[in-house]
Amino acid sequence: MIKKEFYKTRSDGVNLYRTCSDNNYKIKQIETGNIYDEAIDIENAPYTYEETDMLIEEENATEQDYLKALAKLGVE
Repeated sequence: MIKKEFYKTRSDGVNLYRTCSDNNYKIKQIETGNIYDEAIDIENAPYTYEETDMLIEEENATEQDYLKALAKLGVE
């Protein structure tokens, strides 16, 4: 099922809303046919979405990925 929830307010005061599947499926923007894992739109954007049958693939981080991330934070 598609869910839409408040995401955040930009610095210019515009509210943003996140649309995604609650079952870990990709979503399709009906107006364009574009496929997304999730969509972030401004309040009152004219876009509508439907759930697809394509599962969102989860990325598995490796030990090397964690070490690189820690190094960027200055952790040795």
